[in-house]
Amino acid sequence: MKIVEDLYYSKEHEWIKVDGNNVYIGISDFAQKSLGDIVFVELPETGNKVNKDDSISVVESVKAASDIYAPVSGKVLKVNGVLDDEPELLNEDPYENWMILIELSNREELKELMNYKEYSDFCDEE
Repeated sequence: MKIVEDLYYSKEHEWIKVDGNNVYIGISDFAQKSLGDIVFVELPETGNKVNKDDSISVVESVKAASDIYAPVSGKVLKVNGVLDDEPELLNEDPYENWMILIELSNREELKELMNYKEYSDFCDEE
């Protein structure tokens, strides 16, 4: 299982990459392997305001559908529209294929996320 060191992680297996006051959000390698072959991704509308822990997206695989939760609060600036036609990219490389770009409204929420080591230990326990 691949875990990227310079990212934050949520207990729901989303990764978060900080870029100034914005964050890119995607699913971890653990999540994509658990889901299996991904066949559909529902992304939020740009401009939507989201609160931490809100369901903001749905990923469907041949096995199941899974909600994606906002690891932080903010405003949706952009979504990765390529995933509409090629959802399988999340299986191929979940860390290169981000899903949602959010402008942070509460930077303090980042402190509640896990770093590489904490997430690695968390996955070992799952």
